Amino acid sequence: MYHQPDEGEPAMKLQYKRVKIIAAVLTILLIIIGIRIFMNVMSSRERAEKATQGKAVSVPTGFAKRETIKPVLTFAGNLDPVWQAKLAPKIAGRLQQVLVSEGDYVEAGTVLAILDSSEIDATVNSSLGSVYDARANLEQAETTLARYQRLLEKGAISQQEVDNARFARDMAAGKLDSAQGTYDNAYSRMQGTKVVTPHAGFVVKRYYQEGYYAKDTDALFNVADISTLLVKINIPEGQIGLVQVGSVADIEMPATPGEKFQGRVTKIAAVADAPGRTFAAEVSISNSDGRLRGGVYANVYIHANDKPNALIIPQSAIVMREDQRTVFVIDKDDFVKRKVLTTGYIGNGIVEVLDGIEENDRIVVGGQNKIREGSKVKIDEAGSVK
Repeated sequence: MYHQPDEGEPAMKLQYKRVKIIAAVLTILLIIIGIRIFMNVMSSRERAEKATQGKAVSVPTGFAKRETIKPVLTFAGNLDPVWQAKLAPKIAGRLQQVLVSEGDYVEAGTVLAILDSSEIDATVNSSLGSVYDARANLEQAETTLARYQRLLEKGAISQQEVDNARFARDMAAGKLDSAQGTYDNAYSRMQGTKVVTPHAGFVVKRYYQEGYYAKDTDALFNVADISTLLVKINIPEGQIGLVQVGSVADIEMPATPGEKFQGRVTKIAAVADAPGRTFAAEVSISNSDGRLRGGVYANVYIHANDKPNALIIPQSAIVMREDQRTVFVIDKDDFVKRKVLTTGYIGNGIVEVLDGIEENDRIVVGGQNKIREGSKVKIDEAGSVK
């Protein structure tokens, strides 16, 4: 069958071709513009590099030198009590007496509260009576057995009668053991009605009042010993060789501005924690006078072991590049070369260099943003480090 062409088809095709042509032209223009921008940027960079290399840039400098350094390592943490515990009753019961208040100082073994023990007391008395009865029955059975053994030696009774007496004695002994176990259990429960602190310290918190029915999982008191306070820190593996148990530490707290307290490193873990590769450690500070309070923020400054003959440079010389510490070294013709460093201790404005440069190398200590690899420099004597 013959198909009559649609009059709009040629017009649509023509419009489609025009759109394609326009898109192609725009694409070409964008490419040309991008190339021009890139060439301009590269040309500007080359001109800057030539200008920089051709003209000496004035920069302050210093020298890599050797001296004994006294590292001070900085950490932060909370000042925590040497011992702290939430104390709960050993059994459930109603609080009959609360004997202490918040802020009270208590010695180890102090009774803090007593639970209602009326039911347990009755059980203890009953079970104690059973123990007395069982003990009396056992004594009688032992007396009977001893008498039967003497009669057997005289031939007055048979062996069976002696065996029966021995069986009765053993049964009486078993009943005494059972009665004693019942009593011990009841007595232990009676002792459990007393909430006792196992350690000396201050009553930090009293959670409930008299009359509260406490479960054996309910903490009734929070007791803390603040005679010694601890700051828990984590020492990086790169610094662990600088610290030892006994190292002196200065401790400062925002809670006591302007004051400094002395402590010591008292514990260092034998194995590093993964994945941070840090060693858990504790710094202790004596608080026998109770002047300090636990739970406050503290800054810790550990005086590490001296490092004699260490190669050091000013910290201002370091330029970070791709997560590496680098430095610009100046050669005999006053051109700079970037060197990657392996560093040790960093602090107090200095950096210990383990590898990368040599003693007496002249380095750039400021204005690194004005130079790059191969730049020619001149020494700014006024800003240089001797």
